[in-house]
Parts: sequence; C-alpha cells; structure tokens
Amino acid sequence: MGKKPSIEISQIGGYYHVYNRGNRQENIFFDGTDYVGYLEKLRKYKEKYKVSIICYCLMPNHVHLLVRQDSEIPIYKLIQPLHTSYSMYFNRKYDKVGHLFQGKFKQKPVTKNEYLLYLSSYIHFNPIIGGLVKRLEDYQWSSYPDYIGLREGTLCDKKPILDDQSLDEYRQLTEEEIKDKLIQKEFQETLFLSECP
Repeated sequence: MGKKPSIEISQIGGYYHVYNRGNRQENIFFDGTDYVGYLEKLRKYKEKYKVSIICYCLMPNHVHLLVRQDSEIPIYKLIQPLHTSYSMYFNRKYDKVGHLFQGKFKQKPVTKNEYLLYLSSYIHFNPIIGGLVKRLEDYQWSSYPDYIGLREGTLCDKKPILDDQSLDEYRQLTEEEIKDKLIQKEFQETLFLSECP
C-alpha cells in the first residue's frame, strides 16, 4: 500500500506561514485576471473555513500567505480546496493538464509573536527580491499597499501587525530593515526562509 500524504497539524489561534510554487517553478499567474481570480477564491474559502488572512504576496510563480486559524477547522482545509479550485481554473483557461503546484504546500508555524512583524515584512518584500519592481508600493498583488495606507483592502486582518506599528514605521521596517537583515541573512533560519521559493 502507498504511503498516505501527511496532514499538517494546526491549532486554534495559531499563525502559519503558508507557501507554494508552480510545478517545475513555472508561472501560476499570467495576467491580472489570474491574480484577481486567486484572491477571490481566497476570500471565499477563508470565510468558509474560518481563517484570517494576515498578509499575502502573489508572485508570478509562487504564493506566500500569513494566516491565523480562527476555529477548529485546520489550515489545510482552506489551502487544499483553494489550490484545487485555482488549478482547475488555470488548466481550463490555458488548456493545461496535470499539477499546477509543485507538490504539497508548505505550512510553518510562527512560534513567537514578535516573528509576525518580520515575517509579514519579508512576505511583502518578495517583489523586490524577485526583481519585479523597484518600489514596493508599485506592486499590486500583495497586501503591502493596504499596510501603508495606499489602498483600502478588506481581505486582510492587519491588527496583529499594525497594533504596535504606525504605517510609517511599518514602511520603514519593510523597505529598510528587512532588506538589511536579508542581506546579512540574520533571520533566514529563524523564520524558515531558507527553503522558501
């Protein structure tokens, strides 16, 4: 008999960094309607499965989500139908077959509250890491514009991050301190970033 796939354990009130990339590192988003379609599905399923989205960044070939489990329903109950539904949409639109995502999504617990701030900033900094923009506010497929007051999005619960930070402080942290820490590789292992897409 084949080995059963492992199911990630999560708990009520827990925060988790969820990420996955396209199969063979290929793109999973090609145009604006793809990004919007994923976010619409994310909104639908996060309501259904009682999960709060703290922040997100959708890159052309991978996704990062910081989420909180708000009920007894585990996080994988959100991600599995979300990615199955999006894969069906994608394959139908682009006449593809097979797996869109590269294996099972990764889910890492955030074990200390102080890591939430840095992890959210790292997630938001991805478009710079990927060379997609020179200014983070120019990238529309993340929650960063909401966090610095340029957009009034309603998908994310920003309180866990911004309760102790002003918008300007958060912007400075993300655009300056996170860049320095990544260069110095200060928290790569602590925040499980060494294996991220």
